Amino acid sequence: MPCKGTLQCALTMGVNNMFDKTLPFLPFSLPTIGDDEIREVVAALKSNWITTGPRTKRFEEEFAALKGCTHAIALNSCTAALHLALNALDLSPGDEVLTTVNTFAATANVMLQVGAKPVFCDIETDTMNMDLTDAETRITSRTRAIVPVHLAGHPVDLDAACRLAKKHGLRMIQDAAHAADATYQGGGLDAYGDMTCYSFYATKVITTAEGGLLTTSTDSLAESVRMFSLHGMSRDAWKRYQKGGSWQYDILAPGFKYNMADINAALGLIQLKRMPEFLAIRRSQAAAYQELLSDLADFVALPVERPYAGHSYHLYIIQLELDNLTCSRDEFIEFLTEKGIGTSVHFIPFFHFTFYREKFGLREQDFPTASSVFKRVVSLPLYPLLKQSDMERVSEAVHEAVRRFTRVR
Repeated sequence: MPCKGTLQCALTMGVNNMFDKTLPFLPFSLPTIGDDEIREVVAALKSNWITTGPRTKRFEEEFAALKGCTHAIALNSCTAALHLALNALDLSPGDEVLTTVNTFAATANVMLQVGAKPVFCDIETDTMNMDLTDAETRITSRTRAIVPVHLAGHPVDLDAACRLAKKHGLRMIQDAAHAADATYQGGGLDAYGDMTCYSFYATKVITTAEGGLLTTSTDSLAESVRMFSLHGMSRDAWKRYQKGGSWQYDILAPGFKYNMADINAALGLIQLKRMPEFLAIRRSQAAAYQELLSDLADFVALPVERPYAGHSYHLYIIQLELDNLTCSRDEFIEFLTEKGIGTSVHFIPFFHFTFYREKFGLREQDFPTASSVFKRVVSLPLYPLLKQSDMERVSEAVHEAVRRFTRVR
C-alpha cells in the first residue's frame, strides 16, 4: 500500500531507489576514503596491534597539537566522550544540565546515565543552536552544567556561553560532534569551557568509521576520563603489554569500555591530515548551494554564518517557507526522494519522543522556535565526493519542488 506525505515513506523510498538502476539515487552522505587510509588500516592489521596502541596514542597527540590543548583522549564514540565528560564532573542525582532541545538523543541520554536531569532549551531560528537567552531563564538552584551543541558545524556564541556559565557557576561541555574543523573568532573551540567532545562517525567531517574524542586542558578531568574509559583500570593494555610492561594493574573505579582501537585510529590519522582539504571542499560546496538556491528566497531560507563563526558545514540545512508553499516538509522530502535525491532531517526535538515527553512533561508550546523550525528543515546532500553536477541536480530538484508546490496568490 503506498504511503503519502510522510517522512518515513520518503526515507523508505530513498532506500529502495538506491537499488533502482533506472533512477540513479544521490545519497545524502558518503565517507571520503582514499588509498592512503586503506594502506594505513592494512598496516595496522599487519602490525598485529589492532586495539588501543601506538596509532591511537599518535592520533591523540596529533589532535591535541592541532587543537592547542593539553589532552586529547580517543574513544569509541562521541556518546562515550559526553558520558565520560559528565561523569568527570561528579554530578549528584537530580543535578540539572542545560542543553538544546534540538540535538541527537545521545546528548541527553548520557545525562540520565550519570543521574542528572536534562533541561532543554529553545533554539535560535537562523543557526538552530541553543538560545542562550532562553537557557538563562531555565536555570535553577540545581543547575550545574551546560552542554551547547554546534549544530551542523556552526559554532554557538562561545563568549556568550562562557559568560552565562561564569555568571551562574556552571561547568561547560561542548558537544562538537558536527564541528571537528569549525572555528570560533578565528581560533579553535577547545579554549572554551571545560571539555569538548567530537564525533568521527561515518557521516562526520572526518571519520574513524566509529569513534570519538574528548579534549581538555585540565589534568584532573583528563585523568578521570582516561581511567573511566577502560574499566577503571590503572594501566591500559598498551602500557602492560609493550616491551618492559607489567601485567599488574589496579581497578580504581567501576569504569566503562570506551577505548578507541588502533584500526580506527589508523583511519583517523590520515583523515586528520586531510581535514583542511575536506573543510575547503565543504565550504566551497556550501557557497555553490548558496548561489544555486539564491533565487528562492521567498520559499527557502538558506544557512547563515555569523561573523564569529567558522562554519564547518558538516550539514547544509535549508528551511522551507511553508506559508508560501502548499506542501508540508515531509511532502517536500518525498518529492525530492522521487527525483532520486537523498535528504535527512536534523533533528527531531525531544518533545516528540515518548520517553522524554512523558518523563519530563515536555510540551511543544514551551519550545516555539524549535517547534516551528522542525516543521521546515531539510538537510541536503553535502560531502567531499559530491560533484558540481550533483549539486546542480539537487538544486534543480529543489527548484522543481518549489514550482510544484508554490501557493497561488
